Amino acid sequence: MGSGTLRTEPESGRRAVLATAIYSIGAVVSAAIGVPAIFYLFWPKVRRKQLGWIDAGSVSDLEAQKPKELTFRHSRIDGWKIYSEQSNAWAVKNAEGSLTVFSPWCTHLGCAYHWEPSKREFACPCHGSRFAIDGRVVAGPAPRPLDRYEVKVEGKRIWLHPHSQPRERKI
Repeated sequence: MGSGTLRTEPESGRRAVLATAIYSIGAVVSAAIGVPAIFYLFWPKVRRKQLGWIDAGSVSDLEAQKPKELTFRHSRIDGWKIYSEQSNAWAVKNAEGSLTVFSPWCTHLGCAYHWEPSKREFACPCHGSRFAIDGRVVAGPAPRPLDRYEVKVEGKRIWLHPHSQPRERKI
């Protein structure tokens, strides 16, 4: 027999079985990688919406023009795991009755700031930034006003939205 030998039927049948097996294994591996990848990309976004608003406390605890630090619990998603964490924010009720709630972190480098009643301003001890009661920068290296939560008031409860910049709300 030379180089022009003909293939026999059993040899062609084995090749077809092996090709089918290889394609089948490839399809299973693709599904095993693709399905979790789709859930990873889209599931947390759906889940984040389900967490909704955060109950931050009672409106009745607030006095006009006197900032109060609120402490509350909220849920945070890290990949597939949901954590419950304690957080805080600064709430200011102005004379007209609108409520503004500020993030507790300085906009310069993220240090925690505090309210200084004698100076009537928020002060960051790290680099000297100072903020007015309405959140605007008074002095220091902070590049922008204090970040705010979106706020809504239902009954006597303050609700904060965890994923957006806030606006003032009338009480």
